[in-house]
Amino acid sequence: MKKALAGLLGLAGVAWAVKDVPRQLGGKPDPVRMARSPQYRDGKFRNEKEVSSVPDRDAISWREFAFGGEDRKPSVAVPLVGPAAPVSSGLHITWYGHASALVEIDGAAVLVDPVWSERVSPSALVGPKRLHPVPHELSDLPRLSAVVISHDHYDHLDMATVQTLTASTSAVFVVPMGIAAHLERWDVPAARIVELDWDESFEVDGFALTCTAAQHFSGRSIQRNVTLWASWVIKRGDRAVFYSGDTGYFAGYRQIGEEHGPFDAVLMQVGAYNDAWRDIHMTPEDGVRAFDDLGGGLLIPVHWATFNLALHPWGEPIDRVWREVKARGMKLAVPRPGERVDVDAPGDVDGWWQALA
Repeated sequence: MKKALAGLLGLAGVAWAVKDVPRQLGGKPDPVRMARSPQYRDGKFRNEKEVSSVPDRDAISWREFAFGGEDRKPSVAVPLVGPAAPVSSGLHITWYGHASALVEIDGAAVLVDPVWSERVSPSALVGPKRLHPVPHELSDLPRLSAVVISHDHYDHLDMATVQTLTASTSAVFVVPMGIAAHLERWDVPAARIVELDWDESFEVDGFALTCTAAQHFSGRSIQRNVTLWASWVIKRGDRAVFYSGDTGYFAGYRQIGEEHGPFDAVLMQVGAYNDAWRDIHMTPEDGVRAFDDLGGGLLIPVHWATFNLALHPWGEPIDRVWREVKARGMKLAVPRPGERVDVDAPGDVDGWWQALA
């Protein structure tokens, strides 16, 4: 009887997960609304130059990508840091793993690309699974002024997290063009969604949130590029933070730095790279180069440690970043997941990840 009940519950779980997949795919943006963007042509958003978002099948081993590499996971548990006491002044950044981060400026907060789910996939049963637990619960977050999204890939836009934040906070969702359709399908009120094109800004609670260029692609199914991808400038008072989103290296970083810098801190994508898709994901050295183009500040590497999305060893992105930063004499912080960084007093890099690689 117990086995039969367990089997029925298991089948019910599979049925629920499959039923939920269409909703995970999101909504369909209105092409008429999208057409106001200079980046939108012939029904799709475009990068400033033609890039490839599909790797040459001969350039990588798909079997290795799907199944290989013990070195692509930490050898022991990743150390996590629990919630810290509230702050009311200064600039602080908390990295939760992968690309999810909290930017706090003088006690006001913006949450970037929050992903709290166990997998980054339309299915709860398959797809890249967390390599470490989420270090904080969503209920541990301070009051949020805004939730900022860079693009609609599953490791940056998570339906379950969005739905929880919609119910538990009053934050506005500030997103690139097209992503409003996903949020509306997930029951986010239209009044709480702000959709921006590159070089457009929105102000809330003293924050100026500016959508800036990136070199990437989008899509939650086989249909690609009907929503826009972006980097973001987050300003409040005289403090400024840049978040790269996912991107290949491109010439626009210097212009972003000149128009919106100097930056106190930069959250820069440095992981999930491969020469087969260098146009759309920076290598660690590309990330440091982009950081230099932007005008420096404190570099906080993101897009590593949490999900196995490429062929490189787990700790390699940060080893390469640390080596490059030391050679250039730059400022670097490598927090443990959940650890809050005081941007004005970040402390020394201690190489904590090296014992796990």
